[in-house]
Amino acid sequence: MAEVNNPFEGAEVPPQIKSLLGNIKTIVLVVIAAVLLFSSFYTVDPEEVGVVQRFGQYSRTAESGLNFKIPFLDVVRIVPVERQLKQEFGYRTISSGVQSQYQKAGYEDESLMLTGDLNLADVEWVVQYRIADPYNYLFKVRNPDQTLRDMSEAAMRQVVGNRTVNEVLTTGRASVASRVQEILQELNIEYETGVNIEQVVLQDINPPNPVKPSFNAVNEAQQQRETLINQAESDYNRVIPRARGEAQQTIQQAEGYSTNRINTAAGEVAAFVDLHAEYVKAPDITKRRIYYETMQELLPKLSNKVITDQDGTGVLPLLQMQMEGVQRANQSSNTGSNSNSNNQ
Repeated sequence: MAEVNNPFEGAEVPPQIKSLLGNIKTIVLVVIAAVLLFSSFYTVDPEEVGVVQRFGQYSRTAESGLNFKIPFLDVVRIVPVERQLKQEFGYRTISSGVQSQYQKAGYEDESLMLTGDLNLADVEWVVQYRIADPYNYLFKVRNPDQTLRDMSEAAMRQVVGNRTVNEVLTTGRASVASRVQEILQELNIEYETGVNIEQVVLQDINPPNPVKPSFNAVNEAQQQRETLINQAESDYNRVIPRARGEAQQTIQQAEGYSTNRINTAAGEVAAFVDLHAEYVKAPDITKRRIYYETMQELLPKLSNKVITDQDGTGVLPLLQMQMEGVQRANQSSNTGSNSNSNNQ
């Protein structure tokens, strides 16, 4: 077999290459030192904490700011403890903003539920939570986000299954959300997930699409019924108090009239008793006084008066004077009417 000659054998190496080869070790050491230096420090934002693991085991919790770790030995997992997180059920937010976009397709299995009266309801809701204990969140439960999602769906199905479809769709929305939040918080404490449930919000509750027209018709009928009931109660509250007031007014007027009549009768009886006592003492004087008082009361009420003596003489002259007075009054009235017609 033929030998292969090295073309560089016996050739001189340039001094630049010798210098470069001599500094390779120094360059490699500098690069390694720079990498170690930059990988030894990390920054934690104000709303986060860093959980440091050494060889996979929990070591410490780093607060916000610049922190140090051992390169290649420590692993830092950032946990947003001050940020409010959320999980959506029955839909997903594609883009948020002034006009947010949502996607419903593909998530019907999460939101379709059976109510207590064996009806179906399409329930969409949001669970808002914060990570209260980073250690429990990372090490006590495997895949805490999926665990929280499963617990949320189980709690919602339990609460909806204990209520009728009308309660879920109309009056029971607030109680459903409150009860789900209570159950979910209890489960997180029991499982030590390190999560604190802040709010459960029911976004939308609708009947399934095939029966939605029938449910809408029922809801409209119920709303009309409530409207009519409210109108009837309003009319009742307006009419009944007024009728009661009028009845009370009538009763008070009757009582006042009764009191007046009784007092008047009592006064007349007392006056008659006093008059009778005076009559017993002096019959003639009392009789004459009664006559004068009666005539004083009656005479002003008479229009034409004829005064004659006891025998009835001298009636005609008085009657003739009365007729002449009537004629003069008629003539004066006719004269006044003629002067008014001439002026016109």
